[in-house]
This record gives sequence, C-alpha cells and structure tokens, in this order.
Amino acid sequence: MKLTFIGLNSWLLNIDGLQILIDPWLVDSVVFYGSPWLFEAKRVNPPCYTPTTLPTIDLILISQSLDDHCHQPTLAQLSKQIPVIAVPSAVKIVKKLGYDRVIPLVPWENYTLDERVKITATPGAKIQGQLENGFLINLLQTDKTLYYEPHLATDRETIDLINKRGKIDAIIAPIVGQIFPLLGKVIMNSQDAFALASILQPQWYLPTAVGEIHASGILPQLTRSDGTIEEFAKLLADSQIATKLLMPRPGETVSL
Repeated sequence: MKLTFIGLNSWLLNIDGLQILIDPWLVDSVVFYGSPWLFEAKRVNPPCYTPTTLPTIDLILISQSLDDHCHQPTLAQLSKQIPVIAVPSAVKIVKKLGYDRVIPLVPWENYTLDERVKITATPGAKIQGQLENGFLINLLQTDKTLYYEPHLATDRETIDLINKRGKIDAIIAPIVGQIFPLLGKVIMNSQDAFALASILQPQWYLPTAVGEIHASGILPQLTRSDGTIEEFAKLLADSQIATKLLMPRPGETVSL
C-alpha cells in the first residue's frame, strides 16, 4: 500500500495496483460557497499532480460536500468515466458535473472495487446539520485496513464499532484541531487523535487537514487552532502504544 499526500485533504492511494483518489484538490483555489470574502485557500506551492499528470484513476472518494473536499473545479477536469463513491450530500454536485457512475454510501454501507478493495462508509462529522463520511479502506487479499476521517472521530460508539470490525493498520486523520465561529470544533485536536489511536492502536498514523496554504477571508480570521502535532507526538512517546507517526510532506509517497 502506497500513500501519496497531495495536500490539505487530498490523497492518492495505490492499493494492490488500484489508484484511489481521495477528496482531490488539484487546480485553482478553494472557495467556500462561491464567496472568497468568506474563505479562500491558495496553495503556497504547485500540487504534485495536475488532472493531466495523474496516473489512471480507478476510483474517487468524496467524504464531504464542502468545497475543500468536493472541489468542483478539480472534479470538472477529471474523466467522467471514473466511478465516484460520495457522501450523499455530495452526490448531486458530482452528478451535475457529468460523472457517469456515482455511488452514494451512508454509514456502514460498502462497495467492493475489482474484488480487491472494499470501501465502507463510517459516520463522520456533523456539519451544518448533515452527517458527512469517513471511510474504511480494506485490502481484501491481505486484510489490511486504512481508516480515513478528515474531520472528527470523537464519537466513542462509532470508534468502538470500527474497532469491532477488525484491526486498523493505518489512520489518516487530523491532529491539529480547528474551532469555527458558531460551528464549534469541526476538526479534532491532538488529544482527540491520541484517544483515537489509543483505542484502535494502528501501526501508523498520518495527519491530514494540513499543508502549505494561504487562507484569506473572514472565516480564517475567526478560526482558532487547537492542539499541535508536537503534543500528539509526545503523547504517543509517553504511552505504551506502538503507533508510529508518519508525516509525509505534500508530494511525498510513503509505503506501508
């Protein structure tokens, strides 16, 4: 299993020869609700891939309907023949862009790709009244499982249900929290990440919702960060957990 961190929430997974693209942002800026005055994010450096330099993609995963996950300018430039697994709140957006095969998954529903990889939706964060997704990505031949959750994994019942499904080998999830005005905490912090790792005890933990970006608008001015990667690393070091923190930079590929 090879994981390439593209930046922010975007990842490219090479699993048993299948290329899975998660929450891709490859072009332009990220603008919330078409309002740059509210929030706009620009990359400091060009992404490691463009829509034309990507390898052949076998599946796209969209975990949220928000613009930093369901990035319409990027999706508009990718092949519409690629199957897309999407949180239900993003299905209409993806279909409007012309994708031929869009598979909505609600929590605990699953989809098998080429009899090699099983994707299971998990309950994610509740943003503006709608439940978003995380994903369990299971390599069937070796029974290795990756858990991707880009916002919040703090509900103990959900974590326990994930734990009962079998060993989690790697987690991609936030470490540095974000507290938004009115919405409260929408991205989990280093304490939450450590609690998640303590229960699931993966071999590897990789941070997401990070990267080299410049954010402007009203929302970034009112948003407060919570926790640090250094705090998470110290919590791991002081514990008996064997989880290893991996921190690929944008464009870097790690093999698990």
